[in-house]
Amino acid sequence: MLSTPTASPPTRWPWPPLLRASVGVHAAALGAAALLPGAAPWALGAVVLNHVLITATGLWPRSEGLGPNVQRLPPAAVARGAIAVTIDDGPDAETTPLVLDTLAALGWHASFFCIAERARQQPALVRRIVAAGHDVQNHSAHHRHHFSVMGPRALEREVGDAQSILADITGCRPHAFRAPAGLRNPFLDPVLHGLGLHLVSWTRRGFDTREADPARVLARLARGLAGGDILLLHDGHARRSGSGRAVLLDVLPALAERCRGAGLHPETLTAALPPRHPRP
Repeated sequence: MLSTPTASPPTRWPWPPLLRASVGVHAAALGAAALLPGAAPWALGAVVLNHVLITATGLWPRSEGLGPNVQRLPPAAVARGAIAVTIDDGPDAETTPLVLDTLAALGWHASFFCIAERARQQPALVRRIVAAGHDVQNHSAHHRHHFSVMGPRALEREVGDAQSILADITGCRPHAFRAPAGLRNPFLDPVLHGLGLHLVSWTRRGFDTREADPARVLARLARGLAGGDILLLHDGHARRSGSGRAVLLDVLPALAERCRGAGLHPETLTAALPPRHPRP
């Protein structure tokens, strides 16, 4: 069974520069409104613009303004030609077993970002993922559509419950988290920091939840493909191709050919990505 190194996180969460600056903007606006005649409208405008900037940053899945965000594998993985194939929104009773069969035929290992409530309904399938040498990582407990507007306590429950459920099923605590749709707010990173979870986004995505043509999905993933890339596909909520199969089932073999031609190979995030809080 896979194991993930764990370590006690630092006691203090490091504030991102954007949020430190935001505190300064609020303090300056409050002081200006209190001390300078006629400054209140300008102060309010500055605060509103600041909030717009923070919201936009949270709605940009690959942004780093609200905390660390892994978009590519570390340099050591790049040097050995590793990529990461990440598969979201499962497990799916119909699609996931076929994905596992396809990966086995290719000799590939992937990282499955599982929705914990789905995992709890199909624990044997989740254990099969791990037994085949793949990762199971945290994609929240319920994949709620309003995840990006949740407060700190709700986020703690949503991420923490998923962490516990997935660890109970697999015997291995995830060390990576992907936000639903990649959307988040300033309250998420302190939660991830406390749980020792990396926020992982992607280098490129296939949009295979809405695109039915495998060739188009493959083109998006393979264009400029290079060592260190993190690729995003889906076994849950997967769009069906003309053959009636989930799109990634037709994409994976073709992607494997492109990788072989480029001297690339997939690794799990556990293999490629060190713990967020390494032991001293």
